[in-house]
Amino acid sequence: MNRAFAVMTALICLLFASAGFADQPHPWQIDFQAAATPIMHQIRWFNHYTLWFIVPTTLLVLALLVVVVVKFRASANPVPSRTSHNTAIEIIWTLGPVLILFFLAIPSFNLLNAQLEIPDSDMTVKATATQWQWNYEYEGTPAPVAFDSFMLKDQDRAAAGKTDAAVYPRLLAVDNEMIIPVNKTVRVLVTAAPSDVIHAFAMPAFGVKIDAVPGRLNETWFKAEKEGLYYGQCSELCGKDHAYMPIAIRVVSEDKYKTWLAAAATDLPGAYKALVAAVDKPAGNFAVAANESK
Repeated sequence: MNRAFAVMTALICLLFASAGFADQPHPWQIDFQAAATPIMHQIRWFNHYTLWFIVPTTLLVLALLVVVVVKFRASANPVPSRTSHNTAIEIIWTLGPVLILFFLAIPSFNLLNAQLEIPDSDMTVKATATQWQWNYEYEGTPAPVAFDSFMLKDQDRAAAGKTDAAVYPRLLAVDNEMIIPVNKTVRVLVTAAPSDVIHAFAMPAFGVKIDAVPGRLNETWFKAEKEGLYYGQCSELCGKDHAYMPIAIRVVSEDKYKTWLAAAATDLPGAYKALVAAVDKPAGNFAVAANESK
C-alpha cells in the first residue's frame, strides 16, 4: 500500500511539475511554459478561457452522438422519422456557434492587437537566422555589439563554464546568449540571411513566435518580467539541422547588462565568462526561471 502511494505521488509530481516557472521544456509538461512577459500572461489566460467553451462543446457533441447511436439505431427504431425541419433546433445550432465565436473573438482580437502593436522600446536587437545559427546585433549602443549564437557542444561546456546540464540543457544551451535587461521593452527585428530559407524566432516563455524570411524584416517585442535563462528554438522546418538551432535569452539586472555590454564591445568571450561567473555563483545555483516559485 505504501509503495502504491509512493508511485502515485511520483506520478502526480511529474504531471504537475510544469506548474512552476519554466524556462525550458520539461518531461510530462501538459501546459504552456510559465509566463515571463505580459503577452505570455495573456496567451495563457486565453488558452484556459477557451477551454470553458471547448470542453462543454465536446461533451455535448459526444452526448448527442451516444443518444443518436442508442436511440435511433435500426433495431430500436425500425421506422425512422421523416421530419426534415425543426425550427427551434435550427435556431439553436445557428445562434449557439455565433455566440461562442463572439465570446472568443473579442479577447482574441485584443491579444492579437497587443502582440502586433509595438510599444515604445528601450532597446532594439536584430536577429538574423542562417543555416543553422542566429546572429544578434544590438542597435543604438555606444559601441557596436554583434555576435553569432551556436548550439553549445559538449566538448565546449567546461571552457564556457556551462557544465550544469540542468541550467544549460543539451540541444538547447548556446555559446552566446542574447543578453537582455529585466523589465525593459525590447524590440526584435527578425530576418534571415539572403539566399537562405525561412526560419522562425520562437521563445515560448515570452509568447514570441515570428518568421525569419530572407529579404524581409519582421518585428516583434517582449518585456521580460524576471531574471533567468530562457530557451526556445527555430520553429520552422529549415533543413537537416533544424533541431540544432536553439535560441537562448538571458535576462539579467540592468547593472549586469550594462557591464556586459561595455565589455562585449571589445572582448565578447571575456564578457560572457564574467557574466556567467557573476550569475552562477555558487555554481549551479543560477536563478533559473524553472526553479523559482515566487
